[in-house]
Amino acid sequence: MIKKVTNDIYYVGVNDHDIDLFEGQYIVPRGMAYNSYVIKDDLIVVMDTVDVHFTKEWLSNIKEALGKDKPTYLVVQHMEPDHSANIMNFLNEYPETFVVGNAKTFKMMEQFFHAEIKNRLVVSEGDTLNLGKHILHFVFAPMVHWPEVMFTYDEADKVLFSADGFGKFGANDIEDPEGWDCEARRYYFGIVGKYGPQVQAVLKKAAGLDIKVICPLHGPVLDGDLSHYLKQYDTWSSYRTESEGVAVFYTSVYGHTKEAVELLCEELKKNGCPKVACSDLARDDMPECVEDAFRYGKIIFATTTYNAGIFPFMETFIAHLLERNFQNKKIGLIENGSWAPLAAKVMKDKLSTCKNVEFIEPTVRILSSMDENNKKQIADLACAMCQEYKAIEEIKEAKAPEMDPKALFKIGYGLYVVTSKDGNKDNGLIVNTVTQLTDSPLRVAVNVNKLNYSHDLIKKTGVLNVNCLNTEAPFSVFQKFGFASGKDKNKFEGEEVVRSSNGLVVLQDYINAFFSLKVEQYVDLGTHGMFICSVTESKVINSVETMTYNYYQANVKPKPETNKKKGYVCKVCGYVYEGDELPEDFICPLCKHGAADFEPIK
Repeated sequence: MIKKVTNDIYYVGVNDHDIDLFEGQYIVPRGMAYNSYVIKDDLIVVMDTVDVHFTKEWLSNIKEALGKDKPTYLVVQHMEPDHSANIMNFLNEYPETFVVGNAKTFKMMEQFFHAEIKNRLVVSEGDTLNLGKHILHFVFAPMVHWPEVMFTYDEADKVLFSADGFGKFGANDIEDPEGWDCEARRYYFGIVGKYGPQVQAVLKKAAGLDIKVICPLHGPVLDGDLSHYLKQYDTWSSYRTESEGVAVFYTSVYGHTKEAVELLCEELKKNGCPKVACSDLARDDMPECVEDAFRYGKIIFATTTYNAGIFPFMETFIAHLLERNFQNKKIGLIENGSWAPLAAKVMKDKLSTCKNVEFIEPTVRILSSMDENNKKQIADLACAMCQEYKAIEEIKEAKAPEMDPKALFKIGYGLYVVTSKDGNKDNGLIVNTVTQLTDSPLRVAVNVNKLNYSHDLIKKTGVLNVNCLNTEAPFSVFQKFGFASGKDKNKFEGEEVVRSSNGLVVLQDYINAFFSLKVEQYVDLGTHGMFICSVTESKVINSVETMTYNYYQANVKPKPETNKKKGYVCKVCGYVYEGDELPEDFICPLCKHGAADFEPIK
């Protein structure tokens, strides 16, 4: 069965209802889709083939879409057999067709088919193919997730053919009650998860394209508002936390470790954990466990010592995580052993190789079965894992403003998100000048550039919140609050926010403290305004270090791509202006900072 994607683009893929394991390891209870497309123009293109078991159905779909026409090109974006197996069968049916691919594509084609493709068109990054009305642009996506992979962008209908990118498990003719995210996430972390930097690279290329429709090789065609899908891929490929909560993974031989985990889950819920995802590694689907380990930012591993190591299912699970670049996590450990407990040490040694992981104390050591001390350790571990959640919940439920002077200890030469409000519209702004003036009474000074929308809001309303960013804050936070104006964009649109007693937003992620301020005095500093404020509410959220300006420059801000370029680079966001002279009135198109924040490329 075929269907239209646009007026000129047809879906000619197939659905596999007989498959039990995709790639020999992933359970697919709703089957699998192998997608292929036809673009009809002066010259006709077929995009990719399908799995070998569906040759007749696929060729019949193509014939129905083409009618009396013949294809000019077969574009091969990915050589994995579920997409390339029918190349030779297609050429037997349409021998005059030119096969389009890159040099690596044809190398793999020779390996798979041991035959020469005579009619071939070898393309390079950025090459185009003119079909008449439609112009195809080839966007290379190496290691997403094979080295030859490329995406194809149709300029006319603004369609991105994304190879395995944005794919999901499941046949397209079976409704997925869980929606796109669940099986797309399991697919991503199972198959593409190792290659986050490569996905980030191709997302940057895609950001420069006007995309209205995404046509992947697995799963449904994506259209309408694509922002959710792009956001999910950005989150997944940058290894950021997607969902707040704690994921607990355990193995248990005789039930004692399971008993400890059940108590832990109860304690986590008591401490305000918004979601507890608990998995028995011996019984639950391993790829779904891997999916959850990347989804949540806080993870607890609980297992027994086994042959001076760890139980085999835990061993396998951690190997899956390490293989996929597991990182950016807070980790708790529970071990059990009867004579020589080593599980915690073994797990910690393995996980210590991951980037940006923090081990939360206490480590719980059980000798055969839980005692009262273990129960206390478990309660303490749950409390430590939920420190931020408990603090946010207390802010939500506060009947009166709380004053915690320790919150002001988080002030340094750091970076902060200042929140304010204009009627019903919330706003947020990155600032780097917040200073404590006095401690009795508590007074703070905040400097805000007069060109910023927040300056006028604070001057008008006399209230603001300062959210102290910590070192876990990703670059996306600075893009959101520093590179766009609240005049043009509602920075909190569609979000469920937490508010302090003054009605302003408190960030739920990436801060270590916040304080609410009431303006007492305004000082005009020319380009900036200084707001001298009294503190009306304050709270420590966690103990993660404050994000300093130096830390941001060294570890968070992407390194600008200045190789072989001549011009100037923005010190704030890394935007590169190419040219001999930077105009004095130049404004960075990304972060909106002026020429003073640019420096010559060295």
